[in-house]
Amino acid sequence: MMTRLPGFLQMARLFDLFEEVVMLVLTLLIVVIAGTSLVHVVVAVGRMLVTSGLNPTSPETLQGIFGMFFTVLIALEFKHSILVLPDAQPHSLIRMRSVLLIGMLATVRKFIVIDLKEVDVMELLALSAATLSLGIVYWLVRPPVAQAAGPVPGHEPEA
Repeated sequence: MMTRLPGFLQMARLFDLFEEVVMLVLTLLIVVIAGTSLVHVVVAVGRMLVTSGLNPTSPETLQGIFGMFFTVLIALEFKHSILVLPDAQPHSLIRMRSVLLIGMLATVRKFIVIDLKEVDVMELLALSAATLSLGIVYWLVRPPVAQAAGPVPGHEPEA
């Protein structure tokens, strides 16, 4: 029905081209951010090894470094979420699962870098509820498990 409108296919192709350019620019920006973050992680770990050796005892230092690790992982996962797969539908569950995974990584990162001396109970409750909610939705949109041809090891079939 929409293909009969004059200029519709040309406009759709133009929008597809615009989408590809936006994805390319975003991908390049994320690569720059992830690369810069990785350099910061390497420098921070190098400084830690020089100043404290292989026995870091400062929880703040470890929290900072693991927070940086998660920042790099979040940037890489974000890059994967905007990649356009040729066989995937644009609004597929794959993208939804990727966005949910980014949300879970961000909340876990927040748990790692949070200062327990300065946090209140409501903030922890909100972060916990967000993590639980994201996990439940991630589980709900998981792909269906294919039935195995044989019995599952360690599981007795029900009679």
